[in-house]
Amino acid sequence: MIVKTSPPNSRPIEDENRDQVYVAEVVPENGTPALVVKSPRLIAAQQRRAQSETEALRYNPVEIVAHYRNRPLQVLRRIFAVLAPTLSFAFGVWWDSKRGIVVKNDHRRAVQLKDLLTQLGPAYIKIGQALSTRPDLVPPVYLEELARLQDQLPPFPNEIAYQFIEEELGAPPSEIYAELSPEPIAAASLGQVYKGKLKTGEEVAVKVQRPDLRERITIDLYILRGIAGWAQKNYKRIRSDLVGILDELGDRIFEEMDYIHEGENAERFFQLYGHIKDIYVPKIYWEYTDRRVLTMEWINGIKLTQTAEINAQGINARYLIEVGVQCSLRQLLEHGFFHADPHPGNLLATPDGKLAYLDFGMMSEIQPPQRYGLIEAIVHVVNRDFEGLAKDYVKLDFLAPDTDLTPIIPAFASVFADAQGASVADLNIKSITDELSALMYEYPFRVPPYYALIIRSLVTLEGIAIYIDPDFKVLSEAYPYVSKRLLTDPAPALRASLRDLLFKDGKFRWNRLENLLRNARGNEDYDLNLVVNQGVDFLASERGAFIRDKLVDEFVNGLNALGKNVLHNFTYLLRERVGLTAVNETPAATVEQQQTLEHIKRISNILSETRGFDPAQFAPQIAQLLFNPGVQRLGQQITNRLVQKAVTKLIRDLLAGEEVNQSQGLNLEQPAKLSLPARL
Repeated sequence: MIVKTSPPNSRPIEDENRDQVYVAEVVPENGTPALVVKSPRLIAAQQRRAQSETEALRYNPVEIVAHYRNRPLQVLRRIFAVLAPTLSFAFGVWWDSKRGIVVKNDHRRAVQLKDLLTQLGPAYIKIGQALSTRPDLVPPVYLEELARLQDQLPPFPNEIAYQFIEEELGAPPSEIYAELSPEPIAAASLGQVYKGKLKTGEEVAVKVQRPDLRERITIDLYILRGIAGWAQKNYKRIRSDLVGILDELGDRIFEEMDYIHEGENAERFFQLYGHIKDIYVPKIYWEYTDRRVLTMEWINGIKLTQTAEINAQGINARYLIEVGVQCSLRQLLEHGFFHADPHPGNLLATPDGKLAYLDFGMMSEIQPPQRYGLIEAIVHVVNRDFEGLAKDYVKLDFLAPDTDLTPIIPAFASVFADAQGASVADLNIKSITDELSALMYEYPFRVPPYYALIIRSLVTLEGIAIYIDPDFKVLSEAYPYVSKRLLTDPAPALRASLRDLLFKDGKFRWNRLENLLRNARGNEDYDLNLVVNQGVDFLASERGAFIRDKLVDEFVNGLNALGKNVLHNFTYLLRERVGLTAVNETPAATVEQQQTLEHIKRISNILSETRGFDPAQFAPQIAQLLFNPGVQRLGQQITNRLVQKAVTKLIRDLLAGEEVNQSQGLNLEQPAKLSLPARL
């Protein structure tokens, strides 16, 4: 839209809160002018957002290296500040083990570890937050303490927070908010949160950034990046781009320090995923948001790991995890824009039973080739096609294009030895990741930077799920979504994956189609009509020629089997009724044809039991499909194939009959004889 009259030159009016506002004339795309009322604070917020691209905090490793290269004493002080308490803690744990003290049950050491990470700063707090979601890796007593790193860190003084609010928003907190809690209600790695109320009555969360945050983050990244570069250079076994992975993490942390960017992330997240059932995304109040201060809708909720409190309110925590898994699948495999920090402090169960996402500072993005590559990899694992899986890793940049895949293919087979068919769902992401990590160490894999955040996101979510339900299987929950995508997504890469899944050595595998349809119907977004329409369009296109021809063959086999069975049963009943013994008995369908017919029957049952299937509504759709050019072409193909088979059979029978008659010297003009029973 185009603003014709700038707000400062527009006519001022008074709002009910006696704050001056302006009326701006706006011309939308249809050309019709409209009047938009804007407050000075909203205008200022929009101006700040317009400047965000040019003034945004950017992670620049070259500038950081240049800055700290000339400050060796500052770097050495930081190294000793990290090493001294870390070595002291490690020595204490070692000494406890020597004295026979069970370290994993030592609450005192767990508190020391939490305090150590807090003392070391935001980068190390992030590590502790990730560990706090892994009950399969960390003893329970440590989990309890590390969970405090999510929102129970020591706060910084209110005076500094109020100063930041005034500097960023242009007025003291008392003039901006009707209420503000006297103390922060939560303190996290990058900031602390106050509960407040706007003068218009809305309850809000006011997030204020920690002081000196940028300096503390950059020096840690500089040191870790130097160690990574040294290790990568001196240890040839390390083939992954450790420096690139740290740079990716640096990009995300710098974005997380920019609250304008976080607000924009929240709005984009809402646009992409806010429509998903039982997902809630809080609103951002832009009039009261800047780089170091974020004002967003207050969410009343309980952390997902507080299962007793959730159950006490009659909310099913396991269901909310299922909702979170489905949302994560759409983030990673559909739109590519994903929450890279889903720890329990950022996932709340609301009183009305919804899953609310918080903290949109650390987000990341996967490009379409990587998204399709991940789905293809899942298909190849299910299909036990390890050659295809190895090629997927080349597409995903884990392996160089010239890598010899010969020894890697059997290595994949050993990793997924038990992952056959549906049993893949019994594995968890952590176990697969551990197995693949060992394989990647042995062979020339290189881990691309984007992969680290994906694994961190998935493993963290799985950790929360296991905490709530030890038997929860993320991959099992993912199956319906992946099946739905394969059946409905028109992308060429996924159509090729569908073909690879359904065909082997040119033979159609009906059981795979049955499993796909059975799994897909469990997905909330599965649309049977969409599957039918897109399937017909695809089969009628040039890209669907291979599948179309094979399906026509299978369908003709099914019709042949049905026809043979009907004729065989009819002749059998006729013989029993009349008491005649025919010279040539009509053969029944072959085993293969019979199996095809059984598969078609089962698929029909699956479709009829699928949510959304209504015979009354389906009849008009069938009528529409009959006029679809693609369906008509398919019908012509089936008819032509049936006619060809019938003509071929007729010619074959005639030739075979002539050969028999000639060999036996029979008179073709005499009718065939029937043998009568002794008595009728």
